[in-house]
Amino acid sequence: MSATDTLRKDHQHIRRLEKIVDKCQVELYAGRDIPFSDIEKITIIISEFLDSIHYSREEDSYFACVASYGNLKEEIRKFMIEHEFGRRIASSIAKHLTRWKNGEDAREPVARFLRTYAIYLRDHLEKEDKFFDQASSEVLSKEEEQEMFEQFRSVMAISKKIDDMIKEIGYLEKTTWFLS
Repeated sequence: MSATDTLRKDHQHIRRLEKIVDKCQVELYAGRDIPFSDIEKITIIISEFLDSIHYSREEDSYFACVASYGNLKEEIRKFMIEHEFGRRIASSIAKHLTRWKNGEDAREPVARFLRTYAIYLRDHLEKEDKFFDQASSEVLSKEEEQEMFEQFRSVMAISKKIDDMIKEIGYLEKTTWFLS
């Protein structure tokens, strides 16, 4: 396995999350009730898996290594901007969910920002997958790929957190509102 393989595997789980986020916004717009706890799980997965783990792997290791060759710097800059955009959307979801839980009518902004996040993920992952193809074939050596992979694996707490987040995605995929 390589660093690129690890990030692609993350993307498989993120695509599962994207389907959950999309289904959630569709159900909310249709007027169906979704437990606040399930929407909170979505925001936790976004925060703890996408932002804290996946984006960190990309920003702190992968992009830095690729950029050190002077290659693909413009693409990396765009991804960093997109990551910040994703963080802002996620923050808006959490903010409006808190308002809604506190009794305000914030269903529509929660649904709107969930829809925006699903669209963002679809677009972003597609572009990153193409970037991974180019970086792994044209820039990174097998040794660098292996070294980053070992770095990703070296933090056992992260491995446990990833397993927990994957279980949460599995839970959400089995909810009645997702399966309906």
